Amino acid sequence: MPRASLDKRPDEVAAMFDAVAARYDLTNDVLSAFQDRRWRRAVVRAVAARRGDRVLDLAAGTGTSSQPFADLGATVVPCDLSLGMLAVGKRARPGLPFTAGDATRLPFADEAFDAVTMSFGLRNVVDPAAALTEMARVTRPGGRLVICEFSQPTFPPLRTVYVEYLMRLLPPVARAVSSSPDAYVYLAESIRAWPDQPRLAHRISAAGWDRVHWQNLSGGIVALHTARRP
Repeated sequence: MPRASLDKRPDEVAAMFDAVAARYDLTNDVLSAFQDRRWRRAVVRAVAARRGDRVLDLAAGTGTSSQPFADLGATVVPCDLSLGMLAVGKRARPGLPFTAGDATRLPFADEAFDAVTMSFGLRNVVDPAAALTEMARVTRPGGRLVICEFSQPTFPPLRTVYVEYLMRLLPPVARAVSSSPDAYVYLAESIRAWPDQPRLAHRISAAGWDRVHWQNLSGGIVALHTARRP
């Protein structure tokens, strides 16, 4: 999941994901050893969407993360900066209302959604604080936020193995399966630079969210942060 800004401009980020769109879901499965499917299920449980809820799925890519909410009877809006991702998603899931949008300037009205979620996308945003504030703006009072993002393994030996994988094994694996392997070179460094679980929780609180908690998945390789709109 090559969600990393590394000081790129939004148009450069969009172009990078346009290039990987064709084999995006397959590459994610391989690079995560199919753990991404488990992580997506955890997101669905955390959002706890009910029939009739309006859910905004940011960094939705091809809509793989969005479809489960529609299956539950919610109205889900998959939103992504990459037009290439949206095009692939629309062909695969024509019933979903794919929408182009920048997370720092969302094209939605205030308090339009019951829940907002973003999986492996916050690191890709040029200004994560602005994105978190925008998410609060478009969420109704009492509404839910779920952020699923790579984080820091809590067990030191696992952390060592994980960093070794990122720095040495991920690039050749990406070259073997991705439609644009150069994009995945950014993944390892972005994960190493990303704040750990407590620091991301602090950022979420600072953006106006309340009741911030996190749950470690896969030993902390991924963390699921949840919050409520006051």
